Amino acid sequence: MLYKLFIRPLFFRFDPEKIHSIICVILKIPIITKVLDYFFAFHHPLLENNVCGLKFKNPIGLAAGFDKDAELIEPLSSLGFGFIEIGTVTPKAQSGNEKPRLFRLPKDEALVNRMGFNNAGVEYVRKNLLKYKGNSIVGGNIGKNKNTANEDAVKDYAICFNRLHDVVDYFVVNVSSPNTPGLRELQDKQALAEILGHLQILNRSLKEPKPIFLKIAPDLTDHQLDDIIQVVMETKTQGIIATNTTIGRESLHTAEDQIVKIGSGGLSGKPLSNRSTEIIRTIAEKSKHAFPIIGVGGIHSPEDALEKIMAGASLIQLYTGFIYEGPGIVKRINKKLLATGIYHV
Repeated sequence: MLYKLFIRPLFFRFDPEKIHSIICVILKIPIITKVLDYFFAFHHPLLENNVCGLKFKNPIGLAAGFDKDAELIEPLSSLGFGFIEIGTVTPKAQSGNEKPRLFRLPKDEALVNRMGFNNAGVEYVRKNLLKYKGNSIVGGNIGKNKNTANEDAVKDYAICFNRLHDVVDYFVVNVSSPNTPGLRELQDKQALAEILGHLQILNRSLKEPKPIFLKIAPDLTDHQLDDIIQVVMETKTQGIIATNTTIGRESLHTAEDQIVKIGSGGLSGKPLSNRSTEIIRTIAEKSKHAFPIIGVGGIHSPEDALEKIMAGASLIQLYTGFIYEGPGIVKRINKKLLATGIYHV
């Protein structure tokens, strides 16, 4: 309540990317981690679950995009998240798209971003991950550089995989961001089979293979979903993250002229909730629950989280809901999962 009445209105007075940078600086203050852990962490052995051989202390994760360069894993973990996903990481550092590139839609409790995989590059991220000595599950979300042609994309994913395989617990192949030109074309069956197949060859050559998840867009047709399920099962990819942001702008409460002024980018938050849940349910049913699904998109309450789990998600992730609801949402969801007893799905 304090967050929504006082802190969020203050934050929302400023440019969202500037506020994000300020928050990141604050989170790096050593004592902050202990303070956050005291107020927001919630632990219970019944919330622990195993997915793909990994033991998660609870099923709620922070989605990629908040900690792009793996600089904040410890303080973010102190907020009660069961796992942290860093990235998206590319082989070479890149500045991303021109600013402004992050926009709030308060009437819809949504965000629009066209960040463009801004990150410091895989070597910088690797150094940060080597410094991390905590015990949180860390996922590495990997992508291709903007200037890498699609026919060479597999090389970029392989570089990131090879450089991070010993410092992350699982991987996410991001071919679904709408903010890198042509990237979503890599969701096509042939291109996807090449990337996932190659990564699995690399993975099986390791003494300790890491789970690989595919992150998909919410704008896929039923036929495309069928192809993706087939490729995931044929390549023995461990799971799917559903979903990334949408390019759709349907049924928004924000004025149309403001939407036009904002322009292109991926929409996240409450407007994505139903479509994300629909895709989770479709994948779970069509695959006959053959692999785990991480549900993300429009989770702003414990009820939203339960809906994703009931649809077939083994784990869930927050991002926009975390921005709008504040850090307390993690504890509220964990308590709800414990009280209902369905967290174990």
